[in-house]
Amino acid sequence: MEQQVPTNDELVVRVDTGEILSRAHVENRKFLMEHESKQILENAGIKTTGGMVALSEDEAVEMSGDLGYPVVLKIVSPDVIHKTDFGGVKLDLKNEREVKEAYHDILSRFRDEKVIGVSVQKMAPPGVEAIVGVTRDASFGPVLMFGLGGIFAEVLKDVTFRVLPITEDSADEMLEEIKGYSLLKGYRGQSVDIPALKELLLKVSNLAITQPEITELELNPVVLYPSGYLTVDARMFIDSAPLKPDADAPAARDDLYELFYPQSIAVLGATDSQGKLGYNVMWNLLSHQFHGKLYPINPRKEAVLGLKAYKSILDIEDMVDVAIVIVPAEAAPKAIEDCCTKGVKYIVVETAGFAETGEAGRRIQSDIKNLIAKRGCRLLGPNCSGVINTHHNMVQSIGPIDQLRKGNVGLIAQAGVYAAGILTGLRNVLDFGIIATIGNKMDVSEADILEFMGQDENIKVIALYMEDVTSGQRFVDIAGRVSQKKPVIVLKAGRTEAGKKAVSSHTASMAGSDEINSAAFRQSGVIRARDNEHLFALLRAFSKQPLPKGPGVLVVTYTGSLGVAATDMLYTCNLRLAELEPHLKKQLASVLDDYLNIQNPVDCSFSMNPEQAKKIIEIGVQSEDVHGLIVIVQGEMLDSYVDTLARIDYKDKPVLCCVACKEFMMDHVIRMEQKGIPVYSTPEMAAEVLGEMYRHSLQCYKVRMKTLDRFLADNSFTIGSHSVHLRLLTRHDMDLWTEFVNSCSPRSLWLRFLSPFSATPETAQQFCNINPEEEVAVAAEITEGDRKKLIAIARLIKCRPRDEVEYAVIVTDSWQQKRLGRMLSQACLNLAKHLDIRVVNAETIQENFPIVRVLNHFHFKIESKERNMILMSLRLK
Repeated sequence: MEQQVPTNDELVVRVDTGEILSRAHVENRKFLMEHESKQILENAGIKTTGGMVALSEDEAVEMSGDLGYPVVLKIVSPDVIHKTDFGGVKLDLKNEREVKEAYHDILSRFRDEKVIGVSVQKMAPPGVEAIVGVTRDASFGPVLMFGLGGIFAEVLKDVTFRVLPITEDSADEMLEEIKGYSLLKGYRGQSVDIPALKELLLKVSNLAITQPEITELELNPVVLYPSGYLTVDARMFIDSAPLKPDADAPAARDDLYELFYPQSIAVLGATDSQGKLGYNVMWNLLSHQFHGKLYPINPRKEAVLGLKAYKSILDIEDMVDVAIVIVPAEAAPKAIEDCCTKGVKYIVVETAGFAETGEAGRRIQSDIKNLIAKRGCRLLGPNCSGVINTHHNMVQSIGPIDQLRKGNVGLIAQAGVYAAGILTGLRNVLDFGIIATIGNKMDVSEADILEFMGQDENIKVIALYMEDVTSGQRFVDIAGRVSQKKPVIVLKAGRTEAGKKAVSSHTASMAGSDEINSAAFRQSGVIRARDNEHLFALLRAFSKQPLPKGPGVLVVTYTGSLGVAATDMLYTCNLRLAELEPHLKKQLASVLDDYLNIQNPVDCSFSMNPEQAKKIIEIGVQSEDVHGLIVIVQGEMLDSYVDTLARIDYKDKPVLCCVACKEFMMDHVIRMEQKGIPVYSTPEMAAEVLGEMYRHSLQCYKVRMKTLDRFLADNSFTIGSHSVHLRLLTRHDMDLWTEFVNSCSPRSLWLRFLSPFSATPETAQQFCNINPEEEVAVAAEITEGDRKKLIAIARLIKCRPRDEVEYAVIVTDSWQQKRLGRMLSQACLNLAKHLDIRVVNAETIQENFPIVRVLNHFHFKIESKERNMILMSLRLK
């Protein structure tokens, strides 16, 4: 029998949320009593067990009778936070005698505290217990926590976090992320009310955003039922001046283009004295042949490294895009003020000695911050190492940098020395496009630069080394947008915190800053690297290889043991071994020795050689189930593999190489890396990296699907009294697709497929499990009663070249001759334009008059007629 959720709305006296908070502030309280917290929740539309405050034993008995047994009694006191720990909660009281005994016991335990009364509440029926909380983070602001209650939250830490506000999609993700999700879905029991639970998370999110005085809240437990939920206990902490996240940079933002692609640079502190920072910066700019004009500023020099020197930046007649300041900290304010007066838009302060050194430095930095805010300049640093842009021949680093290749990796680092070390150590295997160091990030932050790199077409993948996060909410927003287009990989230092302050609720104790950082990165689609080695492993793959379009992996190895190791990690990372088609297995057998098994991993044994590996790979990439490859080669033979592997056409599928103990043959490893194939020391690392690539590919897929669905929804239309909803056909539609096919006459199916056609589990799988990189299927859907029904399906199938598609459409018989085909085709042509398709082709038989009429309506031109077939095409503007 379905569990009914009790309500006692008629017994609750409503009090305005603002009144509750104001009273608490007047009384100088930092937390709300439970009945106050529940009233605020009820005001926000969040269901609770309610509660009435009894001031006497008789009132407690009377209220219990009104509510109906069993009931719960709880202490109401502004001095008591943890009621249960000190005997302030009495559960499951079944009669008047038990209520009286509980009332007296509670009062006796708290005789030394200020007691307002005892709360009488209806005992909630048993269900699945959950915990929902909000804490406020110094960087990210309000953060929502969700998990299952009891041991799941406190011992197993099975909780998940999101920076607020959340969306419906975020609520879905939170539920699915916890390990106990199967309990919510009804593992060995009835499912809880998932829509109601999502609504609860969204309402808590809204409450935290609209009531910033509530600095922390915890609903624990929330009892979940097959229909609805009840908040059994609630706790809220308040502050009249709540913690605010780090302030954003100035509101008047710009795109930073001239900071990274300036036409002129002035160097304040330039010198020709070797060993000094001003010399190094000038030498780097000159030796890398900076594209623009260069102005050294030195009041004691006539020339610096062959260039005319200026006593002041104000003496330069031309405009200056960027000024690099390398003068002592105490002289920096005057230098920066001169830059502002000159009209310099971007100032890069590479000098140290500011907030990182103590109080005196903090004062100087504060003065500079006020100055640039008044003058409208942007400042990178201080205490940074400037910007390197290989696509603009610009190296501002304070350390000498040798020649660099142009690359597609963007790196944002707080520490300039870190960035310089990475560049020097990895330049043979990783090609950087832009390196930006932000130092104390007084003004320009990692979020600003991330936003710019997200728009820079020279950058394919972005890495960040961060010690803290400035303007966390803005970072989440920008990272969320950028990661939809490019992989963003973060190495966040400071995972542990020694001596954390004691906290007053479960929410805060489980929301350490590192957990919140991880949640924020996950929420924004950012990949978090666990260490430097992991970061560079990811960067090398993302910058050199395409993303896998599916989970199937072909492993080619010279030893079975390393193939097994790769297999274990593949399945750990939600990948799997690909299954080759029978005809490809036959081809594979012709390449392998008779004593070897024809299976994946392909174990060639010690006899493996480059030509054999090449043939195996060329067979494997033909498989529809192979989406990526791991090739494990003998270290002593690596040299012979480099050119052979580089010549293979991998059909736009990623390939990663594994060489055990590669550190001892780095010359050959570097050659392989420079050919575009990343090399790893272990098959586990190669598999893990491929797993991250696939995870990012899925993320991009989901974003793409949502974008296309929104576009199609905007192109939906009405025919007669029916609203026709357009959306993408997905693998979840196999039942609807089967019903649709069965609703079509044999002739309609023959005209569409040019052969007898019927719905089977195999055809449903084939036509609904669609790779959006290759095909888009648009479903026209109506609702009849409470049932969804497909009435037409159109497909845009990509051809080569990639800006051409083949178009096909089928309409169920009962909806033919109602202009549905024409209106659906119009929406599909709009979608093709949205996807930057140049040519739409359509081939059918000449007697398919309804489709030919539709194509003629949109001015498709006849390209050819052959026998009974007609090919028509439309060039889109």
